[in-house]
Amino acid sequence: MRVIQKLATVIRTNLAIDKAVYDEMVNASRQALPIEACGLLGGSFGRVTSFYQLTNTDNSPEHCSMLPEEQFAAVKDMRQKGQRMLAIWHSHPATPARMSEEDLRLAYTPDVAYAVLSLEFPENPVLRAYTVEDSTPTEVPVIILETSEASSEHAQ
Repeated sequence: MRVIQKLATVIRTNLAIDKAVYDEMVNASRQALPIEACGLLGGSFGRVTSFYQLTNTDNSPEHCSMLPEEQFAAVKDMRQKGQRMLAIWHSHPATPARMSEEDLRLAYTPDVAYAVLSLEFPENPVLRAYTVEDSTPTEVPVIILETSEASSEHAQ
């Protein structure tokens, strides 16, 4: 129980993402244009080391839905690596990196960050993360870790 509380506290404090994972998220989002890209981020102790791009079944520039079987496979892979889901991510192809009304309405998963990558200015992506409690977003600082030890894992 203390470990879970400690993990939730770490995520509320900041979301540290290995540079390789951040780069994959940006590349996947650019390749998905003009639709939203989406997926999950895994890791441990508040440090994201695994990237999972999932299918946006809505195929829309304004919203996304993920295939449950891909979500389950990603979470299963994280568990096999001793990790947990730290964030649910998606891109905003033409709007700022903020939680939209729909994003807030669909923020069901407790103790994870919701990461939004804006490509409003494609050459200058902006990544922001939020925790959501009672439909209220609270921004969580994102730290991109520049390290040669950074490694990302792929789903699919």
